Parts: sequence; C-alpha cells; structure tokens
Amino acid sequence: MDNRQAIGSWLSGPRAAAEEAGADFGYRGEQLGLPEEGPGSIARPGRRLGALAVDWGLCLLIAYGLITQSYHDAAQVWGPVILFVLMVLTVGTVGFTPGKRFFGLRVVALDTGTVNPLRALLRTVLLFLAIPPLIWDRDGRGLHDRLARTVEVRV
Repeated sequence: MDNRQAIGSWLSGPRAAAEEAGADFGYRGEQLGLPEEGPGSIARPGRRLGALAVDWGLCLLIAYGLITQSYHDAAQVWGPVILFVLMVLTVGTVGFTPGKRFFGLRVVALDTGTVNPLRALLRTVLLFLAIPPLIWDRDGRGLHDRLARTVEVRV
C-alpha cells in the first residue's frame, strides 16, 4: 500500500476501507426490515434537524407570546419545557411533532408500530440529555431511539 492509498483510506473513513476489503454493510434500515428509499425508510439527519428546528421555533413563539415577554426567559426556561411536553404528548399519541409532520417524518416503535406515551417519555428524556442522539448505530438511529426501541421514518 503506497502513501496515497493509506491517506485515501484514512480520509474516506473506516466504513469505506472495510467495504473496499469486501465487507457488505447494506443500506440504512436493512437490518430492521425497512425499505431503502421512500415511505417507511430511515429518516435522514437533515430532515430530523429541520423538524427539530421547526419544533424549537414553535415552542419559542408559544413561550414568548403566551407565557413571558422576556426572550431570555422564553429561550432559557419556558421554551425547553414546552418542547419537552410537546414531544412527549405528540409523539406518544400520534407519532410525530408539528415539525416532523412538516418534514414528512414519523416515530414508530419497532415491535408494535405505534409509540406509547411511556416510550415517548423515555425517548424524549434521552433526547434532552443531548449525548444519546449524537451516538448513532449503522442504521442511523441515535442511542435514544435504540433504547426506546423506536425508529424515525419517512412518511
């Protein structure tokens, strides 16, 4: 292996190097029995972040407009509280938040298909800890989804 190949394998990452060696990782969601593209496939990170941004914006508007006239209190105190309640109630009942609905996403349980309120509560608590969503598996699910046995899919 010359220097170019060594640097190229380092730049492309361990997954690319393993695939070059013959490992087959498949597509995201294959191990879960989900399709590769279209409805029911694993939601991509861009859509997830967009949905979170929409939900956060709505919660800030609610906090600033209805509860407090101080932007500092809305962003620091009431916005996160409203976001927490919004996520638990909406994901635990209909499977999506307004932001997820806008971006065509839904949270489903792997075994039953619907997320019950306790599972939504666990998922939301882990999401608010901030570290679990940053640890992903090969299917693109965060640790919060793995522990709650849920997956975020496209509708």
